[in-house]
Formats: sequence, structure tokens, C-alpha cells
Amino acid sequence: MTGYGLATADYANAKYSVEIKSLNSKFLELNLKYPKAFSDKELILRNVCSKDIERGKVSLSITIERSSAEVTGATINTALLAHYYNQLVAVNEELNANSNNLLQTALTFPEVISYKEESISEDEWNQLYQIFTEALANFNTFREDEGAVLKADLELRIKNILSYFKSVEELEPKRISAIRDKFTQFLDDAVGKVNIDQNRFEQELIYYIDKIDITEEKTRLKSHCDYFVQTLTSKEANGKKLGFISQEIGREINTMGAKANDAQMQQFVVGMKEELEKIKEQLLNVL
Repeated sequence: MTGYGLATADYANAKYSVEIKSLNSKFLELNLKYPKAFSDKELILRNVCSKDIERGKVSLSITIERSSAEVTGATINTALLAHYYNQLVAVNEELNANSNNLLQTALTFPEVISYKEESISEDEWNQLYQIFTEALANFNTFREDEGAVLKADLELRIKNILSYFKSVEELEPKRISAIRDKFTQFLDDAVGKVNIDQNRFEQELIYYIDKIDITEEKTRLKSHCDYFVQTLTSKEANGKKLGFISQEIGREINTMGAKANDAQMQQFVVGMKEELEKIKEQLLNVL
């Protein structure tokens, strides 16, 4: 499920920023980027994210912009550098070699350049953790707002399916009468009305109508749609369950279409299938 959260704050002559972004994924994939000084806090950040974010390809980025007075970089040991350089010049002259990169070579020697080990105080970590929790809250709010939009769209799709379903129910009695009239007319034209065994005809007609009866499919489809809406309103993460219910809805729609034997009813079935496909696409974004 997509999401975005950002929080910033100024503390001790520095600007702290925490940004959380996520894309759709079946599982939780968490990628953290942070200054080296916070390496020992990674497990804490991962545990909190794992509890609050159930799935998604999540990127957590922590940046610190310090003022020029607070910036510390590498330190060059000039005395050692000069010592190495003079030795290289002497060797170069002795060997009568031609090299214009002696200084660059000397800079690569051991202990010429040293880096100050970064560290953070407990107060600095507490400040950052507060910013992190704020960003996480903003991230979850973003996803809740997106979830509300998805919920409204899914409810609309189910409503559309039920609207097509109502049209099918209204057409059902007319379909049976049309089938009876069609068979009767066919037999009248083929063998003549006086040659028809009415008892046998009625038995065969009942058998055929029973084969294309969609009463059970209608009952199950209505039940699945109601259960889908009920599950959709649950506070728990039910994305997978909604996916399973949508599969059951699809089975009933397909069976209904196979038994329709009516062009107009088939159009309603196609409409239901279109709405169901849109539901399945949206469910990829639901937890």
C-alpha cells in the first residue's frame, strides 16, 4: 500500500529530517538509510516499523544537516604527509623516475588522513526518535486517507454488481417463459402440434429449466457481496480475506453467465465481471 510521511525539526544547530515512503508489495520490505552514528539504533527503528507497517516496499531515510560550525570532516596529518612526500621525492630522484603524482600517492599512505568517529548523545537520539514517530504517524495518516478512498470505491463496485444482480432477478421470470415459448414454437414447426407428447415435453422442459436455474447462484452471490461489505468495514487488515471473497463472487458470476441462455442477461453478467475486475485491481492496494 502506498504511503508517505515526513517530519523535520531543528535541534542543536542542525536540521533533522525523517522521510518514510512505501509502494505496494505482498510483504514488508524495509530499507533504511541513516547517518553512521545511528547504526546501533537500526534494530529499534526496524522493530517499530514492523509493528506499525504490515506490508509494503518501505524506504526510511534519516538526514541531518548541520551548520558550518558543527561540520567535522577528515583530518590530514601534515607532518606525516610531508615525511612521506619527502621520501617519495628522494626515491624519485635516485631512480631518475618521472612522476607528477607524488602528493596524491602520499595521501594514500596509512594514517595520513583520519576521520573523526561520529557519535550521538542520548538527548540527540531522543529528539530524533520523536521526529521518527511523528513521521510514522504522518505516514499512517496518509495511508488511512488512501484507505478511505479505496473503501468508498470498493463499496461502489459492490453496489454496481448488486444493481446488475437486481436486473438479472427482474429478467429471470421472463427468461423461463421465453424459453418455454421458444421450444413450443420449435416443436410446432418441426413435427406439428398434434404430434407432440405433452407429458414428455413437460418433463424435458422441467429438466432443462432445472439445469439452467440460477436460484442457488443468486443466493450465494448476494451472500458473498454482503460479506464483502461487512469485511470491508472491519478494523483488522483483511486484504487477503477480501481477495478470497472476490474469488467466490467471481465463481457465482461465471456460473450465472454459463447458465444464462439469454442475450440480455449475458450483458448484465458482463457488467458484473467488469466491476469485479476493478475490485481485484484495487485489492492489490489493500492491507
